[in-house]
Amino acid sequence: MARKNDNLHTAKKAKNDEFYTQVRDIEREIEHYRPHFIDKVIYMPCDNPEWSNFWRVLKGQFSAIRCKKIVATFYNGVVDKDTHPYKLEWDGETETKTMLEGDGDFRSEECTKILQESDIVITNPPFSMFREFVKWLEDAGKKYLIIGNVNSISCKEIFPLIKDNKMWLGVSIHSGDRKFYVPENYPLNAAGCGIDDDDKRFIRVKGVRWFTNLDIPTRHDFIHSGKR
Repeated sequence: MARKNDNLHTAKKAKNDEFYTQVRDIEREIEHYRPHFIDKVIYMPCDNPEWSNFWRVLKGQFSAIRCKKIVATFYNGVVDKDTHPYKLEWDGETETKTMLEGDGDFRSEECTKILQESDIVITNPPFSMFREFVKWLEDAGKKYLIIGNVNSISCKEIFPLIKDNKMWLGVSIHSGDRKFYVPENYPLNAAGCGIDDDDKRFIRVKGVRWFTNLDIPTRHDFIHSGKR
């Protein structure tokens, strides 16, 4: 029997964790944060707008969430004229595309500048770089709503944030695994992998959670002990 996190371990080993989050998982979570989005600039630093469901959902709900602007950039280690990374912005009326100077690595100077000009980050960062990604956000003092693996809680970079009430788990994902779409070159050699009816390759990953520092009502719910 395959271990719970075989897919996650395989991705880390291969540094190939470009997982594409499903629309319904994004929609079910962001609906709990709408007051936070009003008049804010939302940045998606790990999202190619051509196929990112984060971009698709946030642009589709732009009027409903009443944000000021959405911005997306993405990483491409092989920069050429056909696949050069770019920044895409949408303000509700105009879509502006700007070519990036570098490869779109979130740690780059130009992406960090975009981060500093933004208010909230919403994305699914590479699981293998989750701790570094969180540090990048925390160093900039930004609000965020991101996807990661629950095992990250025990990491020395993440646990203090949970302990000090500076980060908490999101609302909509509580248990079970989550289905992610993967690139065509991703090996489907672990339990839970497959190809759906639309010929899209997918894997299932255990222990997926939303992580955020945006306040939500569920954080303040009283937990009953069952005793009277």
